[in-house]
Amino acid sequence: MTDHTSDDFQWLESLDDAAALEWVERQNDATRALLDSDPRFAGLQQSILANLRDTRQIPFFAEYDGWLYNFHQDGEHPRGIYRRCTLDAYRANSQEWQTVLDIDALAATEEVDWYLDGVAHYTEQPARVMLSLTPGGSDATVSREYDVEAQAFVAGGFSFPYGKNHIAWRDLNSVFVCPAWEESQLTRAGYPREVWLLERGQSWDEARCLLQLDDEAMMAAAWRFLDADGTPFDMIEASDSFYSKTYHHVAANLALTALPLPPRAEIEAYSHGDLIVKLAEDWEVAGQSYAAGSLLAVACDAASGKLGRIQPLFVPGARQSVEMVEATLHLLAIIVIDNVKSRLVTLRRQGADWLPHANPLPTGGVIEFADQPWQSDLLYYSYSDFLTPAALYRLDLLAGGEPEVLRAQPLAFDATGFVAEQLHATAGDGTEIPYFIVHRGGLARDGSAPTLLYGYGGFEVPMMPYYMDNFGPQWLEKGGVFVVANIRGGGEFGPAWHQAAQGINRQVSFDDFIAVAEDLIARGITSARRLGIEGGSNGGLLVGACMVQRPELFNAVVCEVPLLDMLRYTELLAGASWIDEYGDPQDEDERAALAAYSPYHHVRADARYPLALFTTSSKDDRVHPAHARKMVARMQSFGHQVLFLETSGGGHGGNTGQEQTAEELARVLVYLYRQLMD
Repeated sequence: MTDHTSDDFQWLESLDDAAALEWVERQNDATRALLDSDPRFAGLQQSILANLRDTRQIPFFAEYDGWLYNFHQDGEHPRGIYRRCTLDAYRANSQEWQTVLDIDALAATEEVDWYLDGVAHYTEQPARVMLSLTPGGSDATVSREYDVEAQAFVAGGFSFPYGKNHIAWRDLNSVFVCPAWEESQLTRAGYPREVWLLERGQSWDEARCLLQLDDEAMMAAAWRFLDADGTPFDMIEASDSFYSKTYHHVAANLALTALPLPPRAEIEAYSHGDLIVKLAEDWEVAGQSYAAGSLLAVACDAASGKLGRIQPLFVPGARQSVEMVEATLHLLAIIVIDNVKSRLVTLRRQGADWLPHANPLPTGGVIEFADQPWQSDLLYYSYSDFLTPAALYRLDLLAGGEPEVLRAQPLAFDATGFVAEQLHATAGDGTEIPYFIVHRGGLARDGSAPTLLYGYGGFEVPMMPYYMDNFGPQWLEKGGVFVVANIRGGGEFGPAWHQAAQGINRQVSFDDFIAVAEDLIARGITSARRLGIEGGSNGGLLVGACMVQRPELFNAVVCEVPLLDMLRYTELLAGASWIDEYGDPQDEDERAALAAYSPYHHVRADARYPLALFTTSSKDDRVHPAHARKMVARMQSFGHQVLFLETSGGGHGGNTGQEQTAEELARVLVYLYRQLMD
């Protein structure tokens, strides 16, 4: 029987212990020695880097006051520049970009490893921005007020210390601050538990505290919605857990009113006096019933927070979900996932109700909102699929007509003769699990195709098709097959699809993923010898669990920034914020469910595991690098060969320079070639 109480490798949880750092360095050296010495590595790295730096790549932007703002990295600016140009210059592809902020220059001047984490323009006067800067790519940032016209930080302007803070403009001279730079300000999960209002010129001692949560809550956040006519609607979100929250209306006198919405509801927008609300649970109110997954317009007075009439805007079917909502000047633009493909639903406010409004957007691929300038009906969006590179379009939704093509991503490879199709596997409980498969046409069904199966399956996040810009030339053209699994736990089919694998039901995700793997083999597409799996973060937990449960089914495992120790995950960094998703190790029943699959605790000496590659980052302040470290150490202690690489930058989201990005992808590809193709 596995001992779930002892932990011989807990010392690897230290981020500054000399022995732990020495262990990491030894592992890194061994992995680099194996993979970087492969004769294919250098060429791959240069090819990927050239693709990342191709000036024909679409520079996506946000439009403010007629300027298009874009973040750009290249060989001269590895950390990146924040820049802008006019729409006419963008249309002409004139490259007449004006640099607003040079992150490389800032890092050199201040001698800090700065990367840009975010830029928040003040909507009504967008020359003023709040910059979020991260050292090495961590989630924690410092925030400073910057003037894009003066190209300088604002003297005496807003400035906040390093932490997982949430800062949002209220107006030009005040900001909502959810501080996280002192231990007393944090929840158990390491996120802010307080909401303050800070006026320009005030010291922190003069700021006003609006709300303080118990430290067992998850986090607090605050922001201002601006309605189409400029009417402000101030809001505080108080999250008891990842999915359960209370919204508070903030009146002009700063009085708070809790809005009587169900705990599992998300406010997506505020438009024409309506809160646009997406339900994750059924809601019974005033004798009416609204189904989980529905999108509603709930009248709400901006001054008092009093709720009024409720209008259903979209009620998804069994194979549908609402992915995203944008409020334009006159309309609502809603991206609906329909059988794991996108389509746009648009509604126009007429009188007291929202009514259907036709739009010309295509279906069958993936639509993503790129930008929606305030007080306009303009929509910038991209459209792509596995074999079609993204194009960026500009469309006036109210006027209609044909969308304007602003840019198209360059072809990374000749997709002629390649096929992308949707297949289905059958899970053990009879549920149909869709998955996408991309390969060269006429594929021999003799089990010989090197196949990479990718999955996530958590947090109601859908896995949608995306253009194979690097994997096209480096995997598909070399005879590889690429597969994306739409397993339960994700958001492809709404709350029920997610909740079927939530908490104590987590094993459902793993079983679905294994069912897809078995289906690929049963169809003769691949074999266990040629099948690899990849996933990151929650997807790292997925592939880690599947590896220890079915090691004979795979010959490659790429496990990136993973959760793996599910009995201590709540004690490590942001882990406590995910109790809603996984369960609480302190609860007897939930601990038993976690212990039943926790990959770290199910490594066996007598199993034959494939040579796996575990990656993490020492700057990951969301999922602790100890998950990957301890898993590798335990496997090695049982005599298993395993590869490990921990980068010094990039954090959880890979916020780093293009050279490191290219290096990491080239290393993964070399590993996959060695395991599945050679």
